[in-house]
Amino acid sequence: MAFKDFIKSAVDIGKAMGVTLKYLGTRPVTSEYPRDPVPLYPRFRGLHELRRYENGMERCIGCMLCEAACPTGAIYVEAAENDPANPISPGERYAKIYEINFLRCIFCADCEEACPTEAIVLTPEPAKATFTRRELLMTKQELLTPRQPFVVIRPE
Repeated sequence: MAFKDFIKSAVDIGKAMGVTLKYLGTRPVTSEYPRDPVPLYPRFRGLHELRRYENGMERCIGCMLCEAACPTGAIYVEAAENDPANPISPGERYAKIYEINFLRCIFCADCEEACPTEAIVLTPEPAKATFTRRELLMTKQELLTPRQPFVVIRPE
């Protein structure tokens, strides 16, 4: 009985070593992300970005529809009245505070669909990886700063 178990174990080890030797000479399927761009699908939804008009004014009018549309409550918007002498956005109000908590965000793009001025968009940049929770709370200034995504769009 023990000899049969020994033979069966040796055959199983041989099969496992065969799989290892089969893939020994092939290239790895992982990519070195910080060095090489990540191939993504064209409809990939990544980090959020607040847009501006060509004249520099913010598109966000502080309507808080994105906050209401967010199923996880990841968006916080506090609106304030626009100064007529020095307006920040067109209209009567603007977003005084705009924050997105990426610990809660599920990248569903409901905020993008709810925005009447197309102020918030999801870029093809993948989500941030960080060591602290504080860095996953993006403020208005971080969202207004456009980033250049380091990705390659692959065909679907």
